[in-house]
Amino acid sequence: MGEMDGLDVTDCTRCPALVDSRSRIVNGTGPADADLMFVGEGPGEQEDQQGEPFVGRSGTILDDKLRDRGLAREDVRITNCVRCRPPENRDPTSEELENCWPYLESEIEQVDPAVVVTLGKVPSEHLLDRDVAVTSEAASVEQADLGGSVRDVLICVHPAATLYDNSQEESLDAALDKAAAMAGDDAGGQSQLGDF
Repeated sequence: MGEMDGLDVTDCTRCPALVDSRSRIVNGTGPADADLMFVGEGPGEQEDQQGEPFVGRSGTILDDKLRDRGLAREDVRITNCVRCRPPENRDPTSEELENCWPYLESEIEQVDPAVVVTLGKVPSEHLLDRDVAVTSEAASVEQADLGGSVRDVLICVHPAATLYDNSQEESLDAALDKAAAMAGDDAGGQSQLGDF
């Protein structure tokens, strides 16, 4: 059904519609021991073509926002809930999310990030297992049992949301400010969440 080599899924045929629509499996990128892990929904057309998550317009926004906070793409782990492009860029189905969950959970367990940042509604709801109002909950943190440990999950709007609604930029900035601070705090071993 599916095979992994380290952090990468090398073969999978669990979701027939996604197997038909993908040109490749898009695995996560970034350090295998990153403090910050960003989780998006799934690959779009650009990601499917290039084999990397967040390389289109939303990736450029994310890269710029990270750079503003002294972080480079190479400093963080970026992955998706599903690793194959859904047809017509539709949302992944609940079955597709479940089929890909063991891969994501294994990746989270192996990377062991200080903070998991969900980019948008689908990953937020998938990882927290509840309805999430992303805009009003952006920059909030809660614990979830992921990859065999209780982890901090930070809700963030999808970078592409700022392309269609300028007011989302403030929410994105607030969440990324908090993510950078939490990752920096982890390096010192002392959480400063009380400061937020």
